[in-house]
Parts: sequence; C-alpha cells; structure tokens
Amino acid sequence: MTKWEYATVPLLVHATKQILDNWGSDGWELVQVVPGPNPEQLVAYLKRAKES
Repeated sequence: MTKWEYATVPLLVHATKQILDNWGSDGWELVQVVPGPNPEQLVAYLKRAKES
C-alpha cells in the first residue's frame, strides 16, 4: 500500500508556474489549488509517495 506525504504551498499569482515546476521537479504532484488569504495569493495542496 502506498503511503503519502503532503505539503501546503502558498502560490503567488504572477509566479504560479515557476513555483509548481520547482515542486514538481522534486516529485510532488498537484492535488488542488484554492483561494488564499488575499487576491494575489493561492494555496496549493501537493502530495508524493513517501519513501520507505
């Protein structure tokens, strides 16, 4: 059975792709993006398989 680890990451609207690309290169998969505390920010939820 796969075990997962999760991360919550703030995203700036003007740098979303760069931020997600950096996390993706470390093996993180985007699960969801939701509005953040202000209009210039979003919050990304990411997951990746946990190493044994």
